[in-house]
Amino acid sequence: MKESCIIIGSGPAGYTAAIYASRANLHPLLIEGPQPGGQLTITTEVENFPGYPDGIDPFTMMNDMKRQAERFGTRFLSGIVTKVELAKPGADNQAPVTHKIWVEDTEEYETDTLIIATGASAKFLGIQSEEDYRGRGVSACATCDGFFYRKKTVAVVGGGDTACEEAQYLAGLCEKVYLIVRKPYLRASQIMQDRVLSNPKIEVLFEHNTLRLTGENKVEGADLIFRKGTPEEEIRHIAINGFFLAIGHKPNTDLFKDYIARDEEGYILTDGYSTACFYAPSLVGKEGVRLPGVFAAGDCADPHFRQAVVAAGSGCKSAMEAEKYIQNAEK
Repeated sequence: MKESCIIIGSGPAGYTAAIYASRANLHPLLIEGPQPGGQLTITTEVENFPGYPDGIDPFTMMNDMKRQAERFGTRFLSGIVTKVELAKPGADNQAPVTHKIWVEDTEEYETDTLIIATGASAKFLGIQSEEDYRGRGVSACATCDGFFYRKKTVAVVGGGDTACEEAQYLAGLCEKVYLIVRKPYLRASQIMQDRVLSNPKIEVLFEHNTLRLTGENKVEGADLIFRKGTPEEEIRHIAINGFFLAIGHKPNTDLFKDYIARDEEGYILTDGYSTACFYAPSLVGKEGVRLPGVFAAGDCADPHFRQAVVAAGSGCKSAMEAEKYIQNAEK
């Protein structure tokens, strides 16, 4: 049986797309993926999403979104999409086409429209204590969680523009910010370097790597190694209340690389204000051909903001565009 609309991903973008698509009678099927609720569920509490004046637990918020989509008829499937076969653009870019996806390599589905809301995963250092303290002092989003560390001491890991921006943001809230940089220099733009190095609340620890995080039930400190592998190698300890990763994100888009145009980091390229995707082989310079009926929403197509409210907005747009595409294709 062919679906009218399939949504891959279950974060704010996916659930919002499902709410709008189901209210438009597209009867969407949402495939939840490996992390129902998306990256938002690794944060401690959500305080910056409109409508929750007292803040809300991210699992509760995502469950509310799911229930709302379910109320209007969205169907849910637990599983991971392992293969796709997207129809190529034809002479008439609005002509009905069929896209195919496979879940867990075995279940095959066909659909008129596809909304990709697979998100982006924060890069972590890979040390065990990151997992041990996940949600208890470890974060990959200063904008999301920085408010909880007002007048406290935190550490940021990274040496690029993102790390410097996070350190600057946290310095406006916290008593002290350590910026842990594994190299003897910052990779950030000169203006960001100048801002960080001149901020009295930020202490840059060059040539340091994190060994482990410490604390009873939450992050209370970090053991660092200075100049690893050199005669000056030394173990140092810093007392902190929060540990922020700012070493980048990886968009979960590899599955679509043969069909959809992406930037150098793997973020899906969309057509300006639209959430419509470009056909990968067609993109030359800034010229591209849209893939019929394929749309991207949320962090998989957003290297800049990575906020739940922005993702939700793009999910709305993608569902409305899917509805319009189907209406035009049926004429």
